Amino acid sequence: MDPLVAAIDQGTSSTRFLVFNAKTAELMSQHQVEIKQSFPKEGWVEEDPKEIMQSIYECMERTCEKLRLLNIDISNIKALGVTNQRETTLVWDKETGEPLYNAIVWLDLRTQSTVESLINKSPGKNKNHLKHKTGLPISTYFSAVKLRWLLDNVEEVQQAALSQRAMFGTVDSWIIWCLTGGNNGGVHCTDVSNASRTMLFNIHSMDWDPELCRYFDVPMEILPTVRSSSEIYGWMKSGSLAGVPISGCLGDQSAALVGQMCFREGQSKNTYGTGCFMLRNTGTKPLMSDHGLLTTVAYKLGKDEPACYALEGSVAIAGAVVRWLKDNLGIVQSSSEIEKLAAAAGTSHGCYFVPAFSGLYAPYWEPSARGIICGLTQFTNRNHLAFAALEAVCFQTREILDAMNQDSGVPLTELQVDGGMTSNRLLMQLQADILCIPVVRPTMSETTALGAAMAAGAAEGVGVWSLSPSHLPHATSEKYEPQINIDESEFRYARWKKAVQRSMNWETNEPCCNTNVTTGVGKKMNGTPWGVPPPPPHIRADP
Repeated sequence: MDPLVAAIDQGTSSTRFLVFNAKTAELMSQHQVEIKQSFPKEGWVEEDPKEIMQSIYECMERTCEKLRLLNIDISNIKALGVTNQRETTLVWDKETGEPLYNAIVWLDLRTQSTVESLINKSPGKNKNHLKHKTGLPISTYFSAVKLRWLLDNVEEVQQAALSQRAMFGTVDSWIIWCLTGGNNGGVHCTDVSNASRTMLFNIHSMDWDPELCRYFDVPMEILPTVRSSSEIYGWMKSGSLAGVPISGCLGDQSAALVGQMCFREGQSKNTYGTGCFMLRNTGTKPLMSDHGLLTTVAYKLGKDEPACYALEGSVAIAGAVVRWLKDNLGIVQSSSEIEKLAAAAGTSHGCYFVPAFSGLYAPYWEPSARGIICGLTQFTNRNHLAFAALEAVCFQTREILDAMNQDSGVPLTELQVDGGMTSNRLLMQLQADILCIPVVRPTMSETTALGAAMAAGAAEGVGVWSLSPSHLPHATSEKYEPQINIDESEFRYARWKKAVQRSMNWETNEPCCNTNVTTGVGKKMNGTPWGVPPPPPHIRADP
């Protein structure tokens, strides 16, 4: 039996555990569990760290059961990789092992006033004030401002930090710490790809930056150790896979880049998940964008291997718009239904949807934007709205592709895609039409988990997966060619850009007569408040 490698894929909306054949990259078995999100206040997005871990244990055990039913010996699993939603911020108590607050999800907007204040205090009110070190604009998106909010607003976090019991981490750090023993010897680490999304990490020195930590007033002792993306961090402490090394760690978008085998400079991929993320491998030198893209660490596949960088275009809302149509408006009963509705319309009939629920990310970085639907007439129905929602994902990708082509000077001739939304064939055809280039989707769409498995299997001391080009398996794919003329595509794109302008400067922190002060803290997922007294009535946020 060929060796097997497993991967935990902990995303914003679900957790998956997948097992791959290390020689053929064939997916042997998997299990998926949805994750609840809570929205305690407008703009706030939280998840329960304990639920995240419970979902991981459940997925692991259920996948192992499925393998046994297939007569596959789970002792053939030689390594485990972790890939995760990035930027989502957790703080826990290293003595009790308990989280000190819910995980603040990357989409969360509670730090908007902090971000505006930091930008206003920076020289020239420049949101790129820290970009020379971090590759990132000052934004609600990244972990540093979320951690600052926790330190400022949650008494339990403050006390734990003062008594040196607090541990900070993104989701990967929490998972690895828990799986390697937790408060009984758990390993507190992260990898370079996740660290580079915090705004506390220097992407040139490849370590935490004391000056950045002083800027955000973050105590460095709470930070995890930064490791490469492919090395043995520790071993599974319990469950069916006890003793298996955890030897791969990549933020989800970096993992998809690896899973799509974009190892050469200039290779790119676009992942359609909760958000939408396009990464272009720029090799061993960081390339700074002049067009609103991020510079990020793509991966470092071994302690002694060089780090590789990427340009990234990040869109906050992609698959999340479908979830919103389902959960908030009840327009669709299931995510798969949107394709049927949109196909029934065949057009948005002049309706444009800008889903700026968390402001606009790349290339604008405009936290004041909010979602709008415009061009409505009495003729517009839910089918047109479904079509407009899918088009919105494609238009946002077009904006990023344009920026990437301008930054690199070498236009992309086709786009490699992956992620849950790529099973929507109408979306893929729309994307080819709006980009005016072919879109290529691998038959095996689980490239994020595959990337984590590849990093884990290739680690020194494991060595069951070869990353040399001659050993990489050939991936079969499906290609979507553009089917509309360029003039029509450009007309629709121009109308979309007009709609984007309408969405800007909607939500600012200027006081008004009915002030809704975002203060105090949220509740645990079971509804009980975290141990912090509520604010006085005169400043209490609206329920």
